[in-house]
Amino acid sequence: MFFQRIGRRENVRVVAADARRRFRTWRGERPFWAGLFTFTAGLPIICFPYARLDFGAVPLALSTSAGAGSLIIGVLLITLAVSLWFHRQSRVFAGITVILLALISFPVANLGGLLIGLLSGLIGGSLACAWIPPTGATDAQPAADRASPPVPVGQDHGGK
Repeated sequence: MFFQRIGRRENVRVVAADARRRFRTWRGERPFWAGLFTFTAGLPIICFPYARLDFGAVPLALSTSAGAGSLIIGVLLITLAVSLWFHRQSRVFAGITVILLALISFPVANLGGLLIGLLSGLIGGSLACAWIPPTGATDAQPAADRASPPVPVGQDHGGK
């Protein structure tokens, strides 16, 4: 019975290590951090206009007449984040759109989700535009031709 428990524990570790390795591979093949920052930008932009805070006996409502606008901007940001994760070909379009929506959220959605959503959206959009897909295989540097001697700097490299 003791050995069966140890076997299960080892099996769980192998499964967890395999899942972690597969997630790391999946994350490396797409603009994961851009999507995460974009997703993080959408949440405060959606939540803060509908939040109600109480400071003792003083209620503080952040709701504005632009609550619908901030809801649309937040949902679009979350949709673009999912798009970055699963359709990496549209990364430049999504990145530029995220930057524009984050800038529009500043006047529309309570200073862009109290600047949290604005800054996170700008970072996520910038990362999406700057991300380059990994190449298929890493090409090794060609080995130097050892038959020809190196030519010192400053000497003639011509044919005569």
